[in-house]
Amino acid sequence: MESRVDVPCAQCGSDHGLSMLSLSSEIPYFGEHTQITVLCETCGWKHTDFIPTEGDKHGYWSLCLESSDVGSARVIRSSSCTVRIRELGLEVNPGGNSSGYITNIEGIIARFEKVVESMIWSLEDNESLSEAKIILQELSKAKVGGSDLVLELLDPRGSSQIIHESVSSRHLTKEEKSQLEIGPDLPIFEL
Repeated sequence: MESRVDVPCAQCGSDHGLSMLSLSSEIPYFGEHTQITVLCETCGWKHTDFIPTEGDKHGYWSLCLESSDVGSARVIRSSSCTVRIRELGLEVNPGGNSSGYITNIEGIIARFEKVVESMIWSLEDNESLSEAKIILQELSKAKVGGSDLVLELLDPRGSSQIIHESVSSRHLTKEEKSQLEIGPDLPIFEL
């Protein structure tokens, strides 16, 4: 379903309205979700998010990256989700332009690798460069299993999930929720 939304664009502020596309469908292994995509025809800004239709879901998901089959574990990450690998000091918080996506563990690791690789060129001291190379080695090892790293998803809105037989999940505590960013706060996403 496509509709016009009478809200200024979050990127350029255009008052020409935004186009909102919504599609409810069964996402294999995740259940029924509504995918919402908002587009600005003026500047091209785009935002996508996924909202589970089944109601309250766990807000914390973790998976140890020790076995060779974890790379293919499916992940749905909403715009309100923080992705973390504590052992390496890696964390991606949702920002004002954060979008949701569906991927697998290998895709999440590849995103971390791209960021670390892009930072290597700007590092000037040998210690930081060595640390970045160690992080890349650990991420590479995690993609094929045999790693003791743990991937965590923390989503105060409970819209994210990891699908794997070894996953751990629970509800976030009030304290955890209060410390997390929630990403874009667009009123059109309140269903």
